[in-house]
Amino acid sequence: MPMHDWTRVEDGIYHAFHHGWITAISAALNSGLLPDDYYALPEQVAAGYRPDALALQVDTPDDSDGAGGTAVALQTRPRSTIFVETEGELYRRKKSSVAIRHVSGDRMVALIELVSPGNKSSRHAIRTFVEKAGDFLERRIHLLIVDPFAPGPRDPEGIHGLIWSEIADDSFHLPPNKPLTVVAYECDFITRAYLEPLAVGDPLPDMPLFLEPDGCVMVPLEATYNTAFAVQPRRWRSVLDAK
Repeated sequence: MPMHDWTRVEDGIYHAFHHGWITAISAALNSGLLPDDYYALPEQVAAGYRPDALALQVDTPDDSDGAGGTAVALQTRPRSTIFVETEGELYRRKKSSVAIRHVSGDRMVALIELVSPGNKSSRHAIRTFVEKAGDFLERRIHLLIVDPFAPGPRDPEGIHGLIWSEIADDSFHLPPNKPLTVVAYECDFITRAYLEPLAVGDPLPDMPLFLEPDGCVMVPLEATYNTAFAVQPRRWRSVLDAK
């Protein structure tokens, strides 16, 4: 199923789908895609009513040597349409307003974010999103960000363009006719970005989600998108599917 044009429907319709997609991704990861000592849980926004992101935690006890229990082998760095990396180690000024939540007291290692219209609704909203992403990367928490909304005046090169200028002090330009993005960030001494540009109507690629430097699992974005879309109301599926 191709990526839909979510600007055709009200924000609330996308939010309902967003909730289902987060749940579908979490279920897929917990059903054998992750090594045994990792798990995924939806994170809640501070205001409270919907999942905002999906957190990957490691549940190896602090006094464990980490041996055993990891039946799934992590993949090494994949190829991507666009690959960039920072020149040196990432140092940013800490933002006290950005907090990392720890689920069940376990250590967060990665986060999946699905961009919503609210993330781009104001200068403050988009700035908060970018600063939060930079703060996670500074703490070496790997990210996978899906941005299904075309750039606007506040993000002329998309969310990744803003994040990359924040952490690498470098410009980024989207390719023509591919305004949507999915991007994976790998945090090591330097930060690497693996980006796949998309257009409405394109299939979604499987994307790497790094759990450690040079160690990732592939997230089935297309399959989980289809699962979430299939249970949305027919009324809105017909609007989004219309030619």
